[in-house]
Formats: sequence, C-alpha cells, structure tokens
Amino acid sequence: MTPPVSACLIARDEETLLPRSLDSLGWADEIVVVVDARSRDATARIARDRADRVEVRPYAGDIEQKSHCTSLAAHDWVILMDPDEVMTAGLRREIQRALGSDGCDGYEVNRETFHLGRWVRHGDFYPDWKLRVFRRSRARWTGRNPHGRVVVDGRVRRLPGHLEHHSYRDLADQIERIQFFSSEAALALRSDGRSARVADLTLRPFARFLRAYLLKRGFLDGVPGFVLAAGTAFHVFLKYAKLWELERVAPPADCGGATPPS
Repeated sequence: MTPPVSACLIARDEETLLPRSLDSLGWADEIVVVVDARSRDATARIARDRADRVEVRPYAGDIEQKSHCTSLAAHDWVILMDPDEVMTAGLRREIQRALGSDGCDGYEVNRETFHLGRWVRHGDFYPDWKLRVFRRSRARWTGRNPHGRVVVDGRVRRLPGHLEHHSYRDLADQIERIQFFSSEAALALRSDGRSARVADLTLRPFARFLRAYLLKRGFLDGVPGFVLAAGTAFHVFLKYAKLWELERVAPPADCGGATPPS
C-alpha cells in the first residue's frame, strides 16, 4: 500500500504559474502552501481554492520558509515543489510506484527547464537532479540562503521521468534573477571572509562558460544554449564583482532574509 504523501510549496506573487503546479499535485493526500506575506497578487486566494492548508507568513529566508512549510505537513512523506514546477504524469506514476516499496528514504527527480522557446537539455541546466521526495523524519536542511537543500539520513535513489520547470518568463526575467542571486552569493562569500581576486573576475566566468557551452554540450541547444552559457558566466562575474564592491563600500552582512524576485 502506498503511504500517504503531503505536497508542500512556498509562493510569492505566483498567480500565473501556481494553478498549474497545484493542479498537477491533485493526486497527493494533502497540499500545503505557505505564502509570503508580501505577496501582492492573487496567490493566497488561488492557494486556498486548491490546497488543504494555507498559511500567510513573513518571509525569513528560503530555508526557513520551506522548513516551516514541511513542518505543517500531516504526513511523513513529503513532495517539495516550487510554484514554477509541474509534476508530469510519468513522474507521478514513478513516485507512487516507489513510495514505501524499496526501502528508500528519499528520491531525486530530474528537472527539465523550458526557456527561450524550447526545452533545455544540455549545459548547466540539464540534467538537474533535485531531492524533492523524502521522509520528514529522516531529513534535515543544510546550506545557506537562498540555495539551501535537503539532506536525507538514509537511502536515496533517482527516479525516471521529469519535473517540468518554467523558471523564467523571458530573458529579462532571467537577468533580474541573476541580479538577485549574485547579490545573495556575494553577501554569503563576504560573511565567510572571502575576498575577490583578479582571477575570480576574469578566469572564473570564462571557465564557467566553457563548462556550460563545451564540456556540458550547451552548443547542442543552439542559440539558446549559447545565451544560457553566457548568462551563467555573467552570473559568476557579477557575484565576484559585487564581492569586490562589498569589500570597499560595505561591512560584512548576513545574506538571509531577502526575498527573491517573483
């Protein structure tokens, strides 16, 4: 018998993408959504129409928000999703088949991103394995905001199928997110006592581009592959350029608590 499962999401200003994400989770025994109190659109109303439990809460950081959301779940098995992700029917069947049948305490799923008019299947964007199905009783959070992750004390395996990822509206939206996440990363490096060197500003971005475009075969995605490889390189450059700036104009700062662009 398949054990009951709770689907957990956090959301802010996601009225466009949230309905499709929640509808793809309608088979779960429970859906829990935690909405950022600063959300300005119909996210909370949409969540209440489709979810079993909804809480509006001030944003304290990605790890804190997701950890709180999973703590509200009624069941030990949890599926952790983002509002811009859609559970495919094939992945749903694999999860239902796997839960409670093979002694695992967690499962990784492979995200496939749709951006710049196509599914991206190479470069830094694919494969993109994420631990998204796990027992709460065997899981703990690690890392730092805004890129915390779940670690399971137990056996983990990868499932066939894909989790559809509709991360960016367009290239401008991607650049806005690069701005946010590069700032957060620079603050994290600064709080760790790191300093920006000339090599960080020159060699690291170039190496990241080569990794994404050549080593990970981003060129097979055509022009979008080149644009995405350049975007990841730009992200790396901004991260260290902002770290260099922080060293000169600002004291060390905690990177937690900021809200990412929606």
